[in-house]
Amino acid sequence: MSNIGPFGAGGPFEDLMRNLAQMLTSQGPVNWDIARQLASWTATGGEAEANPDPLARVRLEELLRVAEMHVGDATGLQVAQHGMVSARSVTRSEWALRSLDAWKPLLEALAGSMVDTSAATETPPAPDPMSQLLGNLPQVLGPFLFGMQAGSMVGQLAQRALAQYDLPMPRPQADEVLLVPATIDSFATEWSLSADDVRMWVCLREITNHAVLGQPHVRERMDGMIRDYVDAFEPDPRALEERLGQLDPTDMQAMQAMFGDPGALLGEMQTDAQRRLQVPLRALLSALSGYVDHVMDTVGRRLVGGYGPLTEALRRRRLEEHPGTRILGQLFGVELDAAGYERGQSFVAGILERAGEEGLRRLWHSAAELPTPAELDAPGLWLARIDLPAE
Repeated sequence: MSNIGPFGAGGPFEDLMRNLAQMLTSQGPVNWDIARQLASWTATGGEAEANPDPLARVRLEELLRVAEMHVGDATGLQVAQHGMVSARSVTRSEWALRSLDAWKPLLEALAGSMVDTSAATETPPAPDPMSQLLGNLPQVLGPFLFGMQAGSMVGQLAQRALAQYDLPMPRPQADEVLLVPATIDSFATEWSLSADDVRMWVCLREITNHAVLGQPHVRERMDGMIRDYVDAFEPDPRALEERLGQLDPTDMQAMQAMFGDPGALLGEMQTDAQRRLQVPLRALLSALSGYVDHVMDTVGRRLVGGYGPLTEALRRRRLEEHPGTRILGQLFGVELDAAGYERGQSFVAGILERAGEEGLRRLWHSAAELPTPAELDAPGLWLARIDLPAE
């Protein structure tokens, strides 16, 4: 992969700067043209991508059918809401572009919070047109800057994404999962693993996540929690004005630092309200991760050769501090650390110890049976509550 960044020679940044007027023309809080260009560029390092290998694509489709059957039997869940889940093999850039589309409402909500609507009422408009432009710089540049940041963040995540649920968030309703054969196979090569074993592992993870997140009440609960978290984001528009005022457009390193670090543009990443909202969201995410790990341990040991070492490598990988995963996880409130994963595993183990597999199957039956944060740390409380007669 090329070492030349999206802002260096040969990248789109020089062309974009030569068309500044067009760049600043945007409908809405995000310039999506810029976001898509940067997402595609960042995902590939500016290099041309080959289409997914046909043999790898066919094999993933076959393995997904196997995973769907075994996960359905192990969980008792309806894996697909209509028919079967389809496997869509994509390139890294296509993964980035489809993810931008999936997260568009959340990213627009974040971008909209950057606009300081009070500024216009605090001071009268300046008579000089240039002063007006400079005074409204955040409003003028906001869609452009956020488009670049959104594209850069999603592109970074796409560089290493194996499949659709690398961030465990519901996607727009469709019985489809995205798989990135190039990344899956490169991981297998790097670790001297069987490509089919890694493909099977990824298919099992994707199908199990899809089975849970596809349940309407789970999707509704998590979508609502994530949206509430995003809506509680409160950047400081005046701090943004100060940063923009100090920025030298001729300093490419400074420009790249701003676009590569959302904290440099958005300021404080989390408010007190978001910290409160994240408590139940993290509890649900921990329960999901613990459940997925258990299902994969149950099914994967039968289907994946060398399951133990492979699982250890891939679970360590998910804890790596990678900028794309970390930043988007923070913005959407869905990041989990090692303690969060262990919390979910302990919750599932506690249910199995007390009520076995049949007790665990009740976890996703209805919205009323989703665990609370307190219950996640005391699975006996959850079992006691769900067994109480309805009032």
